[in-house]
Amino acid sequence: MHTSNRSRRARRPARALVALAVLLAAAACTDDPDVATGGDDDRAVDCTPTDDVDRIDLGDAAVDADAGVTVKLGTHDSFAVGDGVIESFTAETGIEVEVVALGDAGEAVSQAILTAGEPVVDVLYGVDTTFVCRAIAADVFVPYRAAGLDRVPDALLAPGEDRVTPIDVGDVCLNYSKAAFPDPSDAPQDLDDLLDERFADAFVTEDPASSSPGLAFLLATIATYGDGWEAYWEGLRENGVAVASGWSEAYEDDFGAGAGERTIVTSYASSPVADVLFSDPPRDEPAIGVVADACFRQVEYAGVLRGTGHPTAAARLVDFLLSPTFQADIPLNMFVEPAREDVALPPEFEAHRTPIDDPITLDPAEIEAGRDRWTERWTEIVLR
Repeated sequence: MHTSNRSRRARRPARALVALAVLLAAAACTDDPDVATGGDDDRAVDCTPTDDVDRIDLGDAAVDADAGVTVKLGTHDSFAVGDGVIESFTAETGIEVEVVALGDAGEAVSQAILTAGEPVVDVLYGVDTTFVCRAIAADVFVPYRAAGLDRVPDALLAPGEDRVTPIDVGDVCLNYSKAAFPDPSDAPQDLDDLLDERFADAFVTEDPASSSPGLAFLLATIATYGDGWEAYWEGLRENGVAVASGWSEAYEDDFGAGAGERTIVTSYASSPVADVLFSDPPRDEPAIGVVADACFRQVEYAGVLRGTGHPTAAARLVDFLLSPTFQADIPLNMFVEPAREDVALPPEFEAHRTPIDDPITLDPAEIEAGRDRWTERWTEIVLR
């Protein structure tokens, strides 16, 4: 048992796994949309903006006036970009860019809502699937249809009449240690397998109240098991799941990047890519495997904030974020994939990526309706 103060092994209630499996199977097989999201009548949320805000028009006169303007780009703490990429935008447009870290996606959205109409930044990047409905409904964005949006698959678009633009897409997945499971068939194959006694005390995940991948994994279980998600987590608790406060604590400490006490972790489909590229000493094959049938899809968006003093310059920055130049830079710096389907992945990324052909998803409106309630209920089941 791991005893770090950053990872807590859940206590085990007396509950039969066989009975649990029957309940999960019954819940997962339903077609009732109420069951698929927890069955609460108050889950309907409208992601439609309430304010009638004029769209941004990139007229020639406005564009000419943008030279010399400084635009503030608000981002999450994981934002990273290659040398010279932002500078290329400035060289082309004359618009300077100041990058401002705003915390995680939830913190960034909360700040945008608190300052709606008088934003502290001009463009917000990194609002993801789990919070995009909240931001759109709070009218924090100005509608703008970015250049290149026709190259983005419809499945990645958010509700809200072009209030936000998809920039990148990633999948939160179960990862496993290849040293612990040299035969991939011995590793878990899906979410159900985590209940098997073969994987007792093997799995560590992140707290959904404090971690983006932790929240994504919780949402994956809700989307998969419907009303049975609570029973599923009771089963995970019985089987010795460990909970860490964040990704670093789970992946680097408990999982040990594939060499830790825990041999299964909630991380990303791109973990094997990073594992090879940052390996020391260098190696050609990843030490991490991905469970492709247990992945929750997250899309990250950018939008121009309502009240910005530089709307056309901010819109041109959103255009740049969706441009081939920036899109091609995304994979090897943030280890997610570009939203544009016409931008090729770097060869070293492509060589070790795990394609996720059938990701688990939830509608952003359903997430907004249930997120806080689900997180609180998860805490009661797993940690208390």
